[in-house]
Amino acid sequence: MSTESRREKLRDHVRTQGFAALGELTSILGVSESTVRRDLEVLEEAGQTRRTHGGVYWTGETDTIATFRSHRDDGWARKQAIGRAAADLIDDGETILLDGGSTVYELARLIVNRPLQVVTNSLPVAHLLSTSDSIDLIMIGGCVRRRTSVTIGPMADAMLADINVSKTFLSVAGVTERGFFNSDMMLVESEKAMIEAADQTIVLADSTKFGKVSLSQICRLEDVGRVLTDDELDNSWKSIFDQAGTELTLASTKQSDASAEKQASADTTSSGTTRNQPSGPQPHIHSLSRSSHPADSANSL
Repeated sequence: MSTESRREKLRDHVRTQGFAALGELTSILGVSESTVRRDLEVLEEAGQTRRTHGGVYWTGETDTIATFRSHRDDGWARKQAIGRAAADLIDDGETILLDGGSTVYELARLIVNRPLQVVTNSLPVAHLLSTSDSIDLIMIGGCVRRRTSVTIGPMADAMLADINVSKTFLSVAGVTERGFFNSDMMLVESEKAMIEAADQTIVLADSTKFGKVSLSQICRLEDVGRVLTDDELDNSWKSIFDQAGTELTLASTKQSDASAEKQASADTTSSGTTRNQPSGPQPHIHSLSRSSHPADSANSL
C-alpha cells in the first residue's frame, strides 16, 4: 500500500469513527506505531485530526455537516492565523460561547482537546466538539438556518438570556467606523444576546471584512472588548479602534503560510523518512491599542 493510500485509509477511518486508538490504527493499517504517528502528524498539520493520550480525534470537515471549506488559499491562511491567536486567549476551564462563522470554526478546531465549557449555536462547531471527552458542550436550540447551519429565533434568544460566559467569540460580515454588521437580521438578534451573555466579546474578522457594511448592525465598535484580525489590515484602522477604546490585535499570516508549505512538503515524504515531532506554530500577535475593559474571570452557566 502506498503512503498516499495508507493515509487516505487512516483519514477515512478516523473521520468515520470520530476517535480512534493508536493500537486500533496500527492493526487496521498493518504498520508500526511510528509510521502511524508520522501519518497523524501530516493529518494534524492539515487541521484534520488532533492527537490526544492513546489516540486521535477527527477535527476536519465531515460528510454530514460540510458548511465550511478550508481551502489552502489566502483566505484560509488569514482565518487560520486568527483562529490560532484566538485560541491563545482562552484559559483552560473557561466557559466560552462560539458563534457559527467560518473563522470561529477555525478556532474550534484548535480547542477540541482542551478542558472547556463551550456554548454554541453552530451545528458544525457542535458536531466537531462533540467528539471530545474534555469539552462540556451546550447547544443553543431554535430554528436552524440551513445556509449557515446555525440556530436562531426566539427560542435561541430566550436560552441565551439565561446563559453567562466569560468570552463570546463572534464573526461578522462587515466592519466600519459605525460598528459591526451581519446580513441576517434574525442572526443579528441572537448575536446581540450573545454579547449580553458575556463578560467580554471578541470579534474575529479577517481584513477583507473591514470597510464593508451589511444589512443589520450588531453593535458599535466600543461595545466589544477586542477585535482580532490578520496583519494585512490597513494601518488607518489603528486610530479608529483607539478612539473607540477597543483593543485591536493582529495575527501574523506568515505562520499559517509556513504551515501550509510544510504540509505540502510533508505530503511527498515517504513513510520511511523520520520527521521531527511538530510543536505547532505559535501565533504571532500584535496588540495595537489598549482597551479599558478589565480582565475577565470565567463564569459558569
